[in-house]
Parts: sequence; C-alpha cells; structure tokens
Amino acid sequence: MSLTIIVTSDVQSRFHGFLGSVMVEIAPGLYVSPQLNRDVRDRLWAVVTEWFGQLKQGTIIMLWRDKSSPGFIAVKTIGTPRRNLVDVDGLLLTRRGF
Repeated sequence: MSLTIIVTSDVQSRFHGFLGSVMVEIAPGLYVSPQLNRDVRDRLWAVVTEWFGQLKQGTIIMLWRDKSSPGFIAVKTIGTPRRNLVDVDGLLLTRRGF
C-alpha cells in the first residue's frame, strides 16, 4: 500500500463524487489516500478512464510511490497535455505533450 494522489482539472462533477467516496479531497480537485492498495488503485483508474472516454473533458493525473519509476514516483494521466516523469542524469523532469 502506498500514498496515492489524484489531481483533477475541469472535470465533470461525477468524478468529484466518485473520487471523494474513495479518497479524501484536501483541496478542490486534489484527492489523497495514504494507504491505497494496487488493486483498488487500478480499479479506480479503470473507472475514471472509462468515464473520461465518454465525456472527454478535463485532465486527471494520478501519482503514487513506485520504486521502479524515475524518482520513485509513478504517474498516469488522461486529458491534455499528457505528462510523464523522466530521469535525466539523476534529475527528475516532467515531459509534456506526447
């Protein structure tokens, strides 16, 4: 289990209701769960991705601790612009727009 963070921007209210039922909304559009297991996180992302495919509005970013990812942070995004974390000579950077 690891800390999971989801950030939403310009999404419909159904996302806020769903995410708020699983995680704590500590600021508008910022959801946190200190101990979300991988199966729950994967299911949550599957639901959000399915809804986004139907509604096609906004941006959603999910982050969690992953020792095999650059900077030990894994990132999933839907919406635009897309973002990924990359390790460039030990420096953690965000790559946008692919």
